[in-house]
Amino acid sequence: MYFAALLARTEDGWEASDTELDDVETLSDLADLAREASPDEDTVLVLIEQEDGWFGVVRVDGEEDPRIYVSDAAAAARSSYGEILLTDELLGREPGDDGPDLDALDLDGTEDGEPDDEDADGAPSAASGESVPHGPVGDAQVLEDLGVTEKELRSMTQDAVSEIAEVLGASEVLETVR
Repeated sequence: MYFAALLARTEDGWEASDTELDDVETLSDLADLAREASPDEDTVLVLIEQEDGWFGVVRVDGEEDPRIYVSDAAAAARSSYGEILLTDELLGREPGDDGPDLDALDLDGTEDGEPDDEDADGAPSAASGESVPHGPVGDAQVLEDLGVTEKELRSMTQDAVSEIAEVLGASEVLETVR
């Protein structure tokens, strides 16, 4: 179960709207959607949560590049919404580096179709390593100036979106769109 909402900071406080992400394919699309929520170029937060899995925060301040935090990159990578947030830059990869280089793979014709993914001592080889880390990635200080410290953000697990909204003073407006 997913929940996604936009929180736009205005001079009157926070305004919330739920958002449909079905037509969003890239981070750029998501940033454009956030910018549309605030014509005055105020701060807009996109909060995405997969129940008991992961959460993400995308912060858009006017025309600046979005700032992103994802609580568990490996869990988010298994989600179509998470894949939007997990850009090459966020994961520290070169653009287009989606996995092992096929030219560099050792295609030695392992017998009986058994994968050659362990070295002599039984440890997984580097070629079988995961390209998406377990745990948080991104800018953990994305909400620091709004009252959510890096330590608090990293310690949030279940119901993080509600916890964030509570610290921001936006829990009532968020609940109207939940």
